[in-house]
Amino acid sequence: MRKTVVFVVAAMIGATALAGPAMAQQSTVPAPSGAPAKGSVQLNVNTAINQSLVDKYVRDAPNVALAKCEGGSPTFSSPALTFSNYTPGPFMGADANISADAALKPGTPAGTYPLTVTCGSQTYSTRFSVPAPQVSKVPSGAAKAGDGSMAG
Repeated sequence: MRKTVVFVVAAMIGATALAGPAMAQQSTVPAPSGAPAKGSVQLNVNTAINQSLVDKYVRDAPNVALAKCEGGSPTFSSPALTFSNYTPGPFMGADANISADAALKPGTPAGTYPLTVTCGSQTYSTRFSVPAPQVSKVPSGAAKAGDGSMAG
């Protein structure tokens, strides 16, 4: 289990360069005409194996908020997530200079939520989706195997 978590985190942080263009589209602060955007924010990074991770919360897996920020101490915020372990970049395959572990707040239903990063006087936002939880309970009345005590 520990190796899987480490691999997933490494895959998310060391993701492919495809995340760079996606992050540039996330900025809500328009850049001056002809100038590149100075900041961006997103949840998770696409990997070579999974190209559908950006701005999607993944249940039962590590989730990472990433941002490109200039000025001030970056702070992530969302009504659906809590953030910890702020880590400075750069990050391979992601145009970001700060990341933080993101955890879903208990009781958060499936839906679309905002994710914001504040960098000094600048704020960048995006929206991310939270899928419905998978059913993990065995249905009542399901067949049950014996414990072997009746075996002859």
